[in-house]
Amino acid sequence: MRTSTYLPLAIALLMFPQLAQTLYSPALADFATMFSVPPEAASQALTVYFLAFAFGVVGWGLLCDRVGRRPAMLYGLALFTTASVTALSVETFEALLATQALAALGAAAGSVVTQTVLRDQFSGPALARTFSLVGMALAISPAIGLAVGMGLVQGFGYRGTMLGLAGLAAVLWAWTAAALPETRPAVRARNALAQTGRTMLADPFIWRSALLVAAFNIALFSYYSLGPFIFQRLHTALEWYGYSGVMLAAGASSGSWLNKRLLDTGHAPATLETLAAALLLGGGIAVHAMRDSVWFLAPMLAVVMAFGIAIPNVLGQALRAYGDRIGTAGAVFGLMYYLLIGAGMLLVGWTQALGGTLIVCGCTAIGLCGPRPRSLRTQPLQ
Repeated sequence: MRTSTYLPLAIALLMFPQLAQTLYSPALADFATMFSVPPEAASQALTVYFLAFAFGVVGWGLLCDRVGRRPAMLYGLALFTTASVTALSVETFEALLATQALAALGAAAGSVVTQTVLRDQFSGPALARTFSLVGMALAISPAIGLAVGMGLVQGFGYRGTMLGLAGLAAVLWAWTAAALPETRPAVRARNALAQTGRTMLADPFIWRSALLVAAFNIALFSYYSLGPFIFQRLHTALEWYGYSGVMLAAGASSGSWLNKRLLDTGHAPATLETLAAALLLGGGIAVHAMRDSVWFLAPMLAVVMAFGIAIPNVLGQALRAYGDRIGTAGAVFGLMYYLLIGAGMLLVGWTQALGGTLIVCGCTAIGLCGPRPRSLRTQPLQ
């Protein structure tokens, strides 16, 4: 099957976890109200989501190497649908968190399996350009997620969000069953998790990549975690939180478009990562300075633009030495950076400090954008 025939589906599947996360975030304030928990506890729902997502990445990454890309994706979407339907009838906050952990396990297939499919078909600069195209589509996910999420929460409470997510996952399951090809190579490494994991955990290039992915994601999702409560503190109508997604989506889309243009004109990925780190740090400093005004949204544009520039380059380069076991390597890599994201989001929930979080993420990214370490893997694993 030609790549062009399933690329729209691949983009939709990659958008799905981000849509789920951002569509879910307007419900955080409703969680606090319905279950009588403080904002700090409600914010931890995203932390649980990310931590469960991390372990889901491992499971689906291994499964897509063993049973195939297509079956793994179908199982993941089915699990997400079941968990979201179950969330409609829970009566305690702890039970809600449990259903969201299961949903996150299922949603992880949309990330790792789809990235594996793309890595089966592309490599090197072509993969980075493909991720840039995907990034432009992903940039609209927050706008869609926030707008739809706000509408569902206002009309039906958090249960409306859960029902909407279940419906979306069911539609994607049917589309996947009809259109996703099997791209798993005929010749592949077997039972390589332990050895691949040991090699990757000792690989400084992998750690650099995982930390960069985590820094830019924590910067992005700290806004979606804290945004509802920031708008409440500023006595601004919560609807504006939903509208802000449109503006931020425009910033992320601009970053992805600029990244593709710069790659096409010969700029090195390392240079673009440094540019993104500088934008993130500058935006974070400005957000902190303007934290008592809704105008903090203006420098948030620089933050999301940095995300759109950085992530395609980091993901496109991270696993170039692990092409013979890309699903397993993707599982280990995803576990690493999603555990880092989950730990970071835990701290974000405790501190409730958006500007400070962005500054720390920016400083971390700047520190990682010095000379690139070489990957330890120069010979095939046995």
